[in-house]
Amino acid sequence: MAADAPTPHAPHAVARLRAARLARSAKPFLARGGPRGERCPGCRLVPSHCLCAVRPQVPTRAGMCLLMADIEPLKPSNTGWLIADVVADTFAFGWARTEADPALLALLADPQWQPYVVFPGEFVQPPGRVVHAVDGTPPGRRPLFILLDATWPEARKMFRKSPYLDRFPVLSLHSEQVSRYRLRRSRRDDHFCTSEVAALCLELAGEAAAAQVLEAYLDVFTHHYLQAKHQLPPDWDGEAHARLRQCALANPRLR
Repeated sequence: MAADAPTPHAPHAVARLRAARLARSAKPFLARGGPRGERCPGCRLVPSHCLCAVRPQVPTRAGMCLLMADIEPLKPSNTGWLIADVVADTFAFGWARTEADPALLALLADPQWQPYVVFPGEFVQPPGRVVHAVDGTPPGRRPLFILLDATWPEARKMFRKSPYLDRFPVLSLHSEQVSRYRLRRSRRDDHFCTSEVAALCLELAGEAAAAQVLEAYLDVFTHHYLQAKHQLPPDWDGEAHARLRQCALANPRLR
């Protein structure tokens, strides 16, 4: 059963960053799909596979800060967009080696937040910066997870060349789960896409319901994306949608 007609959503942080990136492009960014390459501005999928009608949002105490490599906001397969759909307090900034966005620096200095840079601990010096939990967040402050949204080589460069992040603890995640992300290839099953990393962070922050919604929403997005790629209709009554509906029933705060 198809979803009802979508309700328009105000552009979130990643959508605004994408619009700004397109505005300064010397040539148009052409994403494949649809008779003339058109895509829904709300979910980036071809109109026949739009999932805006089932977009969830869960109130969370934790926030997300996406530092995005130059091309990431333009990729239809980027999952940082899904994080911004689900977590209202999501902030997104383009990364540049030579300068930092003043708005990003202001966010990191905001006393309501305790930033955590999410990055594998084995690559961090000094190792004393590394933490594996957020239960040490100072009273009255909210965890803000800084996610480096990029390919692995780009993320390593971003981590090394962002001195304004050096004063924050580094959250190193350990998970036994295997990535379910199927839209881009990775040589390792333990390399997670950005929305999977965000879900792990939410669980650590005690936001289990939001983590489950984000995981289920990724499955729905992946299903729609691959069905469109293969020119097949989405299965609105399939496993992915059923799981997202179960999350909605289990979470009265879900909007």
